[in-house]
Amino acid sequence: MITLGSAVYQRMTGPSYPKQYVTLLDGKAIEVVLERTHGGESDHPVTVRSNNANITGKVEWKRYNTNDAPASIPMVMKEGILSAALPQQPPAGKLQYTVFLTDGKQTFSASTVIRFRGDVPAPVLILHIAAMFIGMLLSARAGLEFFAKEPSFKTITYATFIVLTIGGMILGPLVLKYAFNEWWTGFPFGTDITDNKTLIAFLAWLGASIAVQKSTNPKRWVLGAAIITLIVFLIPHSLWGTELDYNTMKPN
Repeated sequence: MITLGSAVYQRMTGPSYPKQYVTLLDGKAIEVVLERTHGGESDHPVTVRSNNANITGKVEWKRYNTNDAPASIPMVMKEGILSAALPQQPPAGKLQYTVFLTDGKQTFSASTVIRFRGDVPAPVLILHIAAMFIGMLLSARAGLEFFAKEPSFKTITYATFIVLTIGGMILGPLVLKYAFNEWWTGFPFGTDITDNKTLIAFLAWLGASIAVQKSTNPKRWVLGAAIITLIVFLIPHSLWGTELDYNTMKPN
């Protein structure tokens, strides 16, 4: 329950979670979903299901954190779907975009920022995600061992450290390389929160593993590592993530 709860919370509060709206135009409810991440080398389609020829729309966009003038793209109706395409950006490039919908009498608008990334092979991404959440599961279980009458920390602590190391310190940089052509953007080379929180969890379990090996009473180390990991997992994924500086055309 600890692992599941933190996973759901992280997913729903993360900056890559889509923004969702429902508006009423021409007497009908319309759902609008604005994506905030796009992988691959294609343009990003912005779509709204309408089935109503009286509703028209456009998308305005500009490169994020620049002084560019906004560009406007009319949305085209085809088979009941209004659509427009945001131009593909280099890895870590961001676009700020706004969707406008109108029925001639009322106008709805909503804005967000989308980040582009390279295409990460599915096996690499699945293994990374699986390892991180299995590591969280093992971490929570190790922390609960603190309250056992006869606690046994060695096996669960080593397993947690190994799985988090594989998921965060090996597969994590590999995912980052595919997505943004960078191996590491956390301390000491950058301020990426995802990399830094992974590093903190890794160091916490490294300390707990040493304590299990060296200390006669390692339970506080293990409980502390489990609490630190829980806090780390409650920080939304990709918060303050890698962003392309359009002046230098380098990620930061």
